[in-house]
Amino acid sequence: MTEARSPLTKSARQSRIVELIGHGAIGSQVELGQRLADAGVAVTQGTLSKDLLELGAVRVRTAEGEFRYALLAGEPGGGGGVALVRLTRLCGELLLSAEGSANLTVLRTPPGAAQFFASAIDKVGWESILGTIAGDDTVAIITRDPSGGAAMAETLLGLHA
Repeated sequence: MTEARSPLTKSARQSRIVELIGHGAIGSQVELGQRLADAGVAVTQGTLSKDLLELGAVRVRTAEGEFRYALLAGEPGGGGGVALVRLTRLCGELLLSAEGSANLTVLRTPPGAAQFFASAIDKVGWESILGTIAGDDTVAIITRDPSGGAAMAETLLGLHA
């Protein structure tokens, strides 16, 4: 006889997703769905997409050139959801270069786009960012971590891919 199981709550399912992303390189929704199924969590592709959006999970390019999911804000729901999806799109359209040094990240954009781009970064609400300063074609990001500038540059370049 098969044991009856009740479905996981949304919160429990999303916690499991956060755990899987945090403990392994998940490269696609199909792979994540399979890992959830292996753990006894049945989820549709549509629900999985919504969960990833709500959690602020995005696919980033690793130094090896492969894609993987990451929770860029470092905590569930803290990634800005829709704001993060918008920033990902804008990175592809506006980010020309990114370079980090100490706790600073310098971003280059087309002329006139820096303030718009900085505003999109601010709306994500990353705790790792102390603030942004924008000129005409340059955005400076100040990170809370004294050595976080290079990591922030890599994060944004990963969104660019």
